[in-house]
Amino acid sequence: MNRIIQLFNIKYPIIQAGMIWCSGWKLAAAVSNAGGLGLIGSGSMTPDILLEHIQKCKTSTDKPFGVNIPLLFPCSDDFIKIVIDEKVPIVFTSAGNPAKWAAHLKSSGIKVVHVVANVKFAKKCEEAGVDAIVAEGFEAGGHNGKEETTTMVLIPMIRETIKIPLIAAGGIGTGRGMLAAMALGADGVQIGSRFVASEESSAHPDFKKKILDAKDGDTQLSIKKIVPVRLLKNNFFNEMEKLENKGASIEQLSELLGKGRARKGMFEGNMEEGELEIGQISGLIKEIKPAGKILEEIMREFHKAKEELENINI
Repeated sequence: MNRIIQLFNIKYPIIQAGMIWCSGWKLAAAVSNAGGLGLIGSGSMTPDILLEHIQKCKTSTDKPFGVNIPLLFPCSDDFIKIVIDEKVPIVFTSAGNPAKWAAHLKSSGIKVVHVVANVKFAKKCEEAGVDAIVAEGFEAGGHNGKEETTTMVLIPMIRETIKIPLIAAGGIGTGRGMLAAMALGADGVQIGSRFVASEESSAHPDFKKKILDAKDGDTQLSIKKIVPVRLLKNNFFNEMEKLENKGASIEQLSELLGKGRARKGMFEGNMEEGELEIGQISGLIKEIKPAGKILEEIMREFHKAKEELENINI
């Protein structure tokens, strides 16, 4: 049996990424009900809001679901306590050192997965005792690795380094992409951008429309001096790029970034002054659909592509 299916007790080895402002309980429940693993993205939540989303998710699905917790966020300790108290079965951690919490979470019966962008941290995660690793390539939306290593390079490099299950992320939103990732050594895939453009996503409708209009080259890595993040190009992106090209200091860049920039764009719908975090795969997204339909299409395309490859004689 596939290791990710076995680890999480799900039907398909597809994980919906825990994305700030876009992945609340409605999306997580819909993905889990359709056979994948839905994640609540806690990065844009306060403890009371996270608790509300977990409890609503519990009433909306009897399937496994999880919570993504960025460990460097101020409320992460509170979030850890909440997921333990609420008996959330799976936690994906990111943006920090999983060694601090992995053993504690696992002692409470929780499966622990950590997101990395390079081989060094993949090794450290395995040493810390996590159950699986997400290796996220340069193509991914949102916060990104400074190394700018692509998914096609990162997955085989990490696969030959670790023994635990490996989940590929970054630039994957189709069945063919999923098959390619698994051919490179992944046991499953984590998909973000494709689920942002779903009916159940909490992203603003204008942001969803902007994703559908995106073409190749419409996203780019930005704010590298502070933290690399892949954004759709808009007025905010252009202003940030001008400052970066002038050699602006971290203080000057931080002043332009300000606070609440991601909420302004992705959740409130300010398409010019907000931060629009999305991956390169947005160029392939052409329609907003229910999350369950998206999962069905991915699996159908996966099997079709797999069959086509099996018929190739070389």
